[in-house]
Amino acid sequence: MQYKFTIVIPTKNRLEDLKITLEKLKFLFNRRDVHFLICDDGSTDGTFDYITTHFPKIEIFSNKVSKGIHYTRNRMMERVKSPYAINIDDDIHFITQNPIEIIEEYFDLNPNCAILGFRIFWSKLPPHSIETNEIAHRMKSFCAGASVWRMSAWNAITNYPEWFFFYGEEDFASYHLFKKDWEIYYLPNVLVNHRVNIQERKKDQDYSLRLQRSLRSGWYLYFLFYPIRVIPKKMAYSIGMQFKSKVFKGDFKALKAILLALFNLIFSIPKIIKNSNRLSVEEYNAYQKLEDTKLYWKPEDK
Repeated sequence: MQYKFTIVIPTKNRLEDLKITLEKLKFLFNRRDVHFLICDDGSTDGTFDYITTHFPKIEIFSNKVSKGIHYTRNRMMERVKSPYAINIDDDIHFITQNPIEIIEEYFDLNPNCAILGFRIFWSKLPPHSIETNEIAHRMKSFCAGASVWRMSAWNAITNYPEWFFFYGEEDFASYHLFKKDWEIYYLPNVLVNHRVNIQERKKDQDYSLRLQRSLRSGWYLYFLFYPIRVIPKKMAYSIGMQFKSKVFKGDFKALKAILLALFNLIFSIPKIIKNSNRLSVEEYNAYQKLEDTKLYWKPEDK
């Protein structure tokens, strides 16, 4: 059967979250044009056995040991045979009940569109209102776990950078797409719920590690894509802001993250040289004029 859409879901040791997501996505299970694909990235909580037992129509494969999110996303995208791949993280579900029709119509009307990013509500609870006055528009990048790819665009660029291990894959793809004249759009007509408490995340034990990975991926991107003359100023500003907003306020976990991220950057110089695809000054200036990526949405207070 030739599917039109593949819903790809990466997961690792979050079976309870995945159960909720699949329950919320049941309204798509009986569609003949939608295929479900899950990659279990080395889970030890019984994810693979649970899905094969309770959802036999879902295609699932596993990494025997964890390989990281970028590796996992690349392997899933290699298996997609449909024209479009809807990327949903295991703790995200659609609130909009006709997303397929909206997505397909937008792609049909916009042949240069490579990726559509969804309107994302971040909370453990659903929003009190789903209405918005926002309209679709072009933006710089997207959220990998709440978006949809046109597969011809994915196949036109290089895979996500597995050596980043975590974070940065969206902007990495966005720069490559920009250089090939593909476009990325924000599609507010499709609303999803990311079931995460942002404030609680900062208290997690892996806060320092997340910050380290976030910083280093951002710095990798500077050195991979930015014009050389822009990089020193961007690095100075980035480090300065981390000290001002975190370290000088007593967040010494942030200091550790900054230092480790700098070491990561130095040791990755050979890979950066090998994989660089630098924007010209003109391309850089044009890219900066695009609207910033929409990652967070809040309903209007009534």
